[in-house]
Amino acid sequence: MNKKAMEVNSMSCSIFQSPEKIIYGEDTVALTGKEAVPFGNKILVVTGKGSSKKTGALDKVLKSLKESSLEYIVFDKVESDPSVNTVREGAKLAKQEGAKLIVALGGGSALDAAKGISIMTGNEGDIVDYEKKAPEKEGLPIIAIPTTAGTGSEVTKYTIITDTERKIKMLIGGPTLIPKVAILDHNLTVMMPPEVTAATGMDALTHAIEAFISKKSQPTTEMYALSAIKIISSNLAKVVLDGENLEARKNMLLGQMYAGLAFSNASVALVHSMSRPLGAYFKVPHGLANALLLPAVMEFNRPACAEKFVSVAEAMGEKIKHKSIREASSLAVEAVNKLFSETGLPKTLKEVGVEKDAMQKMAEDAMASGSTANNPRKPNIKELVEIYNKIYE
Repeated sequence: MNKKAMEVNSMSCSIFQSPEKIIYGEDTVALTGKEAVPFGNKILVVTGKGSSKKTGALDKVLKSLKESSLEYIVFDKVESDPSVNTVREGAKLAKQEGAKLIVALGGGSALDAAKGISIMTGNEGDIVDYEKKAPEKEGLPIIAIPTTAGTGSEVTKYTIITDTERKIKMLIGGPTLIPKVAILDHNLTVMMPPEVTAATGMDALTHAIEAFISKKSQPTTEMYALSAIKIISSNLAKVVLDGENLEARKNMLLGQMYAGLAFSNASVALVHSMSRPLGAYFKVPHGLANALLLPAVMEFNRPACAEKFVSVAEAMGEKIKHKSIREASSLAVEAVNKLFSETGLPKTLKEVGVEKDAMQKMAEDAMASGSTANNPRKPNIKELVEIYNKIYE
C-alpha cells in the first residue's frame, strides 16, 4: 500500500481505546494488591487530603497491598483541582522512592493528579509543557480506583491540571494516560454526601451527552453514551435522595464509566469549554460548573443536532412518539433541566460566587478551548457571553 493510501485509510477510520482491564463489582477493591503484583513491588498511592481516610477506602487499598507483600508510599496531598505544584511534588517523590506503579484512589482530582505524576515520571520537561502536546512516552502505569461516580477518569486518556499562576485549567491528553487497570467498587461511593453525588452525577451526564453530539462521535462511543444517559438519568435522583441505595450507587458507577469511555474516544464539547474558566477563576467545582451550564448549552446546540437530541430524550424516558423532531428534541433539554432541579444544586452563577464582569474574559477563554471545535454548533464570543448571562441569576 502506498503512503497516500495509508494516509487516507488512517483518516477515515475510528479508534476506540480503553484500559487493558476493567474490574467492576462489590468489594473488588480487595483485588488491588493482586492486580498490582505484575507491575513491581514499590507502589505510590496517590489520594486526596482526607476523604479516602475518613471513609476507610484508603485502609482497604493498603490492606490489599500488604496482603500481596507489596511496599507502598502514600502521597495524600492532592487538593480539589490538582495544581502543577502537586504534580511536581508527587513526581519527585515517585522518582526518589523508585516507584514501579501508581495506585490512584479518590475522585477525579486524585485520578487526574496521578495521571500528571505518571507523565512526569516518563517524559522530560515540566507538566506545563504538555498543555499543547500529548506525552509521547509512557510513565508509571496506573491502577485507578474511583470513589465518586462522575468523572470517568479511571478509563479516559485525559487529565485536567490547574496552572495556578496563569489561572488556567490545562486539558492534557494522550493514550499513554489511560490507566492499565480500572477497579470500580460501588461500596466506595456510599459515603459521598448528596451535593457531591449530585454534582458528580451531572458531570457524568454532561460527558455522555457531549460525547454523543460531538463532531468526533463514532458508533461505539454513541452506544456507550446513550447507555450512560439512560442509566444516569434513571438513577441520579434516587441516589441523591438516598445515598445508601446500593443498586442506584452501582448503576451510577457503571453509567459514569460508560460516559468516560464515550468522551475519552469522542471528546467533550462546549459545556466543558465554558466550565473550565469557572473553575480556574472562581474555584467552582468541575461537576457543578458542568451542571450549571448543561441545560443552557443544550438549548443553544439543539437546532444544530436536533435528531440526536431526539435520541437523548428517548434514552431519558421521554415519550417522543407522534412528535415532530423539534418537539421531541426540545424534550431532551426539558428533561435535563428537570433532573438538574431534582438534584438540589445551585442554579445560577451568582450563587456560586461568579462575578459578572468576568463574563467577557471567560468567554474568550472558552472560545480558545479545543473542546469548542468539537461542538455541533459553532459559537462566537458574544453568544458565549449571552449563555453565561442567561444563567447568572
